[in-house]
Amino acid sequence: MKTEPLTRGLRAGAGLPDLHQVAHIPDPWAALTTELKPPLTPDEARAEAYRCLLCGGPTTPAPCVQSCPSGIDIPNFVEAIARGDPTQAASTIMEANPLGGTCARVCPTEVLCEGSCVLIGEGQRALDIGRLQRFATDAVSDPAGIAIIAPMQQQNRNVAVIGAGPAGLACAAVLASLGYGVTVYDGHTEAGGLVRYAIAPYRQLIEPLPVEVERLRRMGIRFVMGTRIDIREAIQAVEASCDAIFLGVGMGKDSALGIEGSDLSGVWSSLPFIEAIKSRQLPEIGDTVAVIGAGNTAMDVARESVRLGAKHVVVIYRRSREQAPAFPSEIAEAIEEGVEFVWLTAPVRFLGGDRLRSIECQKMRLGEPDRSGRKRSEPIKGSEFELSVDTAILAIGQLPWSDLIPLIGVADANGYPILVDPDTGQTQKARYFTGGDVLNGGGSVVEAVRMGKIAADGIHRFLSTKE
Repeated sequence: MKTEPLTRGLRAGAGLPDLHQVAHIPDPWAALTTELKPPLTPDEARAEAYRCLLCGGPTTPAPCVQSCPSGIDIPNFVEAIARGDPTQAASTIMEANPLGGTCARVCPTEVLCEGSCVLIGEGQRALDIGRLQRFATDAVSDPAGIAIIAPMQQQNRNVAVIGAGPAGLACAAVLASLGYGVTVYDGHTEAGGLVRYAIAPYRQLIEPLPVEVERLRRMGIRFVMGTRIDIREAIQAVEASCDAIFLGVGMGKDSALGIEGSDLSGVWSSLPFIEAIKSRQLPEIGDTVAVIGAGNTAMDVARESVRLGAKHVVVIYRRSREQAPAFPSEIAEAIEEGVEFVWLTAPVRFLGGDRLRSIECQKMRLGEPDRSGRKRSEPIKGSEFELSVDTAILAIGQLPWSDLIPLIGVADANGYPILVDPDTGQTQKARYFTGGDVLNGGGSVVEAVRMGKIAADGIHRFLSTKE
């Protein structure tokens, strides 16, 4: 078995800074938190807004609106920016998406609203909708600055939301606007779920999440933080206090790779790695880092490793680039920042004494499709080789919350909710509704917002017809 050093990938040469130089400053915090998409100035925002063709209408929404999972009226808010009224633009955004400022930073706009912009068909670049949305929501940094819609009537019904992530916050916001008493429970000390703890800081550190949460508090939503609802007695207490329950608990721990040496010092899971960075407890990663997996989270930890000062970062994936779950643009930008990719390769074991020294890998080939429809990766005999690394980060997905969902009686053998009505979010237990990552296995923040809104509408219909 031969040992192969990591060789740095070639940069595309344009568009992104040389982070291998930036990250080696004495305090790497600036490199870690330098945003991928800096904010627009007022002049830049108005000039960009004037590019919008204001397409669509009452009977045929604009393509960008149809591509927005949260249904924001994009031409409306862009037109408000063009006429110099960012407050009205922010109100339009927040009415449809209570996490509009967050989504402006973390949404994959290039494959959603911007990806369907009609300007592309005219041979021009897409409207910069994400940064225009950020400009509008940033312009109203005080939560009191955006008008809060008072409910038409008080419903005299209470709803519990378990999980203060994007799905739970969106569900709570809609229900509060309809007049329901809403209490949100979460085991963390701060609201936000994956946005607060698992989104790479170069996308969003913390702001504007606290402002968005404070606005929800002013709507009358009660937050009970630092409280885990994961034993039967706690669930029963919540059930006794409300008329319906929304489960927005997201996903659980990172999936384990289950190979020898996974417990060595220097082997990280992706979520604790990101959380450590966001808490300013910067990991000591050494010069060479290997990331296992090729989803969007893998791209985040790889690119953050570059910013932490790693000289060589490699992504190891058992399938081909065409089958990688990450957005193509994310892979391209990682390559541009110097990340190397080793396709059709799988780790066999981690090697070292007290700390990781290297990874034994094996080459793979693609075989017949598996249940997901992707071609199965199969090991090639005799193709083993060893990579010398200082740190390995596992980013191969997350497990469902197997301690909570089964207790409620709405889970399958793997811990995922079953028999959920996609039009209402209602489970087979009538009082329970769900949405977000716990249901779809992990998606975008804006998709979680959409599912939270669907469930809120389902809860409203359920309680409106319930004697």
